[in-house]
Amino acid sequence: MGLQKYISWNVNGLRACLKKGFMDAFQSLDADCFCLQETKLQPGQVELDLPGYRQYWNSAVKKGYSGTALFTKEEPLAVTYGMGLEEHDQEGRLITAEYPDRYLVVCYTPNSQRGLTRLDYRMRWEDDFRSYLLSLSQTKPVILCGDLNVAHCDIDLANPAQNHQNAGFTDEERGKMTELLAAGFTDTFRLLHPDAAQAYSWWSYFAKSRERNIGWRIDYFLTSSSLDSRVRGASIHPEIFGSDHCPVELVLE
Repeated sequence: MGLQKYISWNVNGLRACLKKGFMDAFQSLDADCFCLQETKLQPGQVELDLPGYRQYWNSAVKKGYSGTALFTKEEPLAVTYGMGLEEHDQEGRLITAEYPDRYLVVCYTPNSQRGLTRLDYRMRWEDDFRSYLLSLSQTKPVILCGDLNVAHCDIDLANPAQNHQNAGFTDEERGKMTELLAAGFTDTFRLLHPDAAQAYSWWSYFAKSRERNIGWRIDYFLTSSSLDSRVRGASIHPEIFGSDHCPVELVLE
């Protein structure tokens, strides 16, 4: 089997990211599976020449919004879009690829928004998504990646006290992440780096946040806990620019 390398990246608009070095990053990272969130594309708006990769896209109904993509060297047995619930499947937020020995789920979790205007919806999403993942995991192990729009613990953002109850750091959102992990999933970065501080994957465009590393870790690889012994690497790539997020990486044996 050897090693499998996975990359997940919220590109915050793929067309913009393509002008900021996306292809260089794509080639240098050389992943077996390359997962994108927030592509902000409709079908046919971008033609990517990626020899050796199969491409799968899920676009939002609303133009220029949300969206996910998967580029994979190994052809999946099947690919599905969304979780089969109309309420959640209008925004292009999920791609599930089934392989012989695993599921790979690419996710862009809804943001609770300023003023938490979408927190109630987010809670419904979290419960339905957890049920979806657990139903998959009854068949084979699951690798979940993406922008999950939550910093789980105080160590996962630069200013926890100031951000308490802001979108992405509410007790409710953090509690749902705790529930998901307790249901049989592992935060692979914390598995290998339990005490790593100042390790962030997203920085606001304001106030030179990235230069000052005032960030949040909201991009994850979560895997079925049965895969823990196969996790060989889990890293973050803050040296790669092109978006307000940076790529995150998982290496499995």
